[in-house]
Amino acid sequence: MNILLLGDQCIDEYQYGIVDRISPEAPVPVFTPTKKEVKRGMAANVERNLLTLDANVTSVFGDLSIKARMIDERHQHQLMRIDNDKFSNPFIVNRDELPESCDAVVISDYNKGFITDEVVLELKSLYDCPFFVDTKKKDLSSFDGCYVKINSYEYQQLENECDRLIVTCGGDSVFFNNKEYPVRNTNVFDVTGAGDTFLSSLCFRYIRTQDIDESIRFAIAASSITVQHFGVYAPTLKEIHDEIRRPD
Repeated sequence: MNILLLGDQCIDEYQYGIVDRISPEAPVPVFTPTKKEVKRGMAANVERNLLTLDANVTSVFGDLSIKARMIDERHQHQLMRIDNDKFSNPFIVNRDELPESCDAVVISDYNKGFITDEVVLELKSLYDCPFFVDTKKKDLSSFDGCYVKINSYEYQQLENECDRLIVTCGGDSVFFNNKEYPVRNTNVFDVTGAGDTFLSSLCFRYIRTQDIDESIRFAIAASSITVQHFGVYAPTLKEIHDEIRRPD
């Protein structure tokens, strides 16, 4: 299974610490750092999810953003997130630098300039394979023919839809082609990276089955595992199959 992945990337920093008093200078908590974790996020997390499922991935990323989170170690509560976003120049499609063929193209687009409508149209002209997209764009017309995943908030902001739109509604359900796919009740610990897991597992299963209904259900099961972990998490194939078989 060979996948071409393009998109915006970031580093997710998790700075854990202890909050044991309020500052005498202002009504804010005093944060004492204890440890730090660093993980790759956005398109880089999609890559991690695909690699965990044993896919072969050729990745092309935009400039690196950094998202730093301050975490109360005692209660695992996020106190603050500090974003240092980088906006990229548009990706230049060079046929000689891309794989000759692939089983799918995955686009993780956080609308930071790297993926433009022109880039999408060029890629669609180069590759005769399924496209799977997660995007923050409000105009999705250039993504016609692609399976595009957005969440319910993003759906409300749309200016133009596309023809294969998958809308995730948190822990409630997923909608595609006027059909609702239920989501099991799950103990949600952290939703960070759930969309990345959904996108990667959707692509993975569709390549295997060519069945979008089954692929959506597979992606729902995979995402329900991710949200049970703190921070980004890439579930294994065994974990996903175990989740699918789990009794209600």
